[in-house]
Amino acid sequence: MRIELTAGSRRAFTYRERPVTFALWHNRTFMLTQLIGRYRAGRALCALTSTSKDGALMGALLGLLGLRVIRGSSSNNGRDAAQKLIAALRAGHDVGLTPDGPKGPIYEVKPGTVIVAKNGRSAIVAVGVVYETAWRLGTWDRFPLPRPFSRVRIYGRLLDTVEKDRASAVAEELEQTLREINPVETGRDGEVGF
Repeated sequence: MRIELTAGSRRAFTYRERPVTFALWHNRTFMLTQLIGRYRAGRALCALTSTSKDGALMGALLGLLGLRVIRGSSSNNGRDAAQKLIAALRAGHDVGLTPDGPKGPIYEVKPGTVIVAKNGRSAIVAVGVVYETAWRLGTWDRFPLPRPFSRVRIYGRLLDTVEKDRASAVAEELEQTLREINPVETGRDGEVGF
């Protein structure tokens, strides 16, 4: 897999004035570990995983990849998980959230990401990932697996500060941005591509 950072994205991934809430679609989760290793060295990243068995497996894998894991979801221990994420941001750590997780609907932003970013006083970086070619799993989020030697383009956009009276507008902007930088194109055999 060959990773290409798109023009203008480096600023978003290297932003260090405040902690960052990285927002990416659920089916792009593993690319966050690549970005952190390359552009956020020295900063802890906390990722939210569900309390399900699948979440335990995902949490174990993310832990092996160097991320700190917080367990919970909007449907189970949501308030506790949000408070832990906010505390992590206020302590100077970054967080990674999937606004369409843990169960969908796919590519729809739920309010939790913006609420956590606002209360944690963090910036939001929308993350886009486009695979040259990939297989799709039969999961609810149609998780893509890049084919060997496939190119992967990474996009990052820094969004405005989340202010109290703008939270709903920021959620709409986040969803629109994530849709723009994560185009969904299907080809033969369920591939996604440029």
